[in-house]
Amino acid sequence: MLTIPQIEDAASFVRRRFQSPPSIGIVLGSGLMQLTRLLEESTQVNYAAIPHFPISRVPGHQGVLHVGRLGSKSVACLAGRVHGYEGHTPDRVVFGVRVLAKLGCRAVILTNAAGAVSSDYRPGSLMLIADHLNLTGSNPLVGWHPHGAQFVNMTDAYDPALRALALRGAEQASVQMREGVYAGLLGPSYETPAEVRMLSSLGAHAVGMSTVHETIALRDLGVSVVGISCITNAGAGIEGSILDHEHVQKMAQASRHELERVVVGLVEQIP
Repeated sequence: MLTIPQIEDAASFVRRRFQSPPSIGIVLGSGLMQLTRLLEESTQVNYAAIPHFPISRVPGHQGVLHVGRLGSKSVACLAGRVHGYEGHTPDRVVFGVRVLAKLGCRAVILTNAAGAVSSDYRPGSLMLIADHLNLTGSNPLVGWHPHGAQFVNMTDAYDPALRALALRGAEQASVQMREGVYAGLLGPSYETPAEVRMLSSLGAHAVGMSTVHETIALRDLGVSVVGISCITNAGAGIEGSILDHEHVQKMAQASRHELERVVVGLVEQIP
């Protein structure tokens, strides 16, 4: 298991390479790497160069940490993440966001590409995550607290104040974005039609293979979280469903301009 000293070691390595500490973190999901081009005074560090940092092998994930300014705010941006389905344990999946917290980020924006469980959410649209279902079968806090379990309150896992700011910013940017529930599964296989129907009956609106572990780890550290899903495809069994990673990346890239406008507006409004 990755340890707190290893997180501190990684954060110390990164901290020596930029001027001002970031106050906001951003994690970019599949096909969403282009947001990093908006950063000013940016410094980049490959994950492979950072001590202990897990490296993603999934197409569409750069594996680069960018630190710079977005508007008036200093931000740290993880361009790509690792996933449990790659064989990473939960503590490795959340290592990156724990480093963001150690660097000083008190709010983190998590983005992902997701499939629609509800036909009301069309490919190409954005969904603001109001809540989640952790259906991965694991939790990054297991074994993390050596002196006893840390019972983290997940009632408002996705910060209500930040969600309100995101919705207001989307409206001001003329971007349609609705709130919904995100179901996080392990993957890497896509869901069956029966599983999509099950997720719908559980109250999910979208499904993906990331984000839930990161949210749990960040809330454990007292970091505020806001999550945004780019809906890239309809789930299995829904009319028009296309389940292919290349298609997911293309659809995420097609909706990135709307996502960028929402994220830029949100970062500027975060206190």
